[in-house]
Amino acid sequence: MSLSRRTAARSVRFLGVTAASAALALTAAGSALACEIGDFSAAAGCDGAKGVITVTDKDATGVPAVVTVFLENNGADLRQVGEQTVEGSKKGAVITFEEDWAPNAVYRIHIKAVKNKKILVDDDIAGNLTTPAEACTTDEGTASPSPSASASESGTPSSTPSTPADTISPSPADSSSPDDSTVPSTDNAPSPAVQESNLAETGASNTGLIAGIAALLVVIGGGAVFFGMRRRGSGNR
Repeated sequence: MSLSRRTAARSVRFLGVTAASAALALTAAGSALACEIGDFSAAAGCDGAKGVITVTDKDATGVPAVVTVFLENNGADLRQVGEQTVEGSKKGAVITFEEDWAPNAVYRIHIKAVKNKKILVDDDIAGNLTTPAEACTTDEGTASPSPSASASESGTPSSTPSTPADTISPSPADSSSPDDSTVPSTDNAPSPAVQESNLAETGASNTGLIAGIAALLVVIGGGAVFFGMRRRGSGNR
């Protein structure tokens, strides 16, 4: 075999190996960029007092995928929680399902991705999803009472005792301006009540005096009549 033929054969072999290597590299790159079940993950969490289930899609190609969540019971689907479509991203696209999940509940998350009528993924996230051991709760019932409420409940007396109603001192207006009925009158004339009392007492004393004089006059008159009749009898004799 001449030198030219050997050189040509080597060149053909080199080109064949290079083409095969490029094909393998393209195949590997295409597989790496394809959507697969490993791009998806799920978690159970809380949004305040409400339970939620989140699914994250880290498919960098952004192939639309349909996510369906089922509540499991002894390995069988009890009910469907919901279904949404997600388009993945390198950072991760997240979708949320509102679900009032119970502690230690099991959920099955099914992923189905189709591109150009070719099914890329039609599988469940491995291991299913088990919720936390504690349900979602709010912090409203655990708020600590205010210091004033705590002091009143513990029986601690107040630093400023209340003033009893009986010890309230009169206002300046009451002490400085006494009632007119309590001020003694400066007039020397007796009051109407005093005058009526004096008149009543004078009348009572005068009545006794008049009655005595009348009785005395009656006695004197009777004596005069008696002596007059006696004298008249003596003259007739």
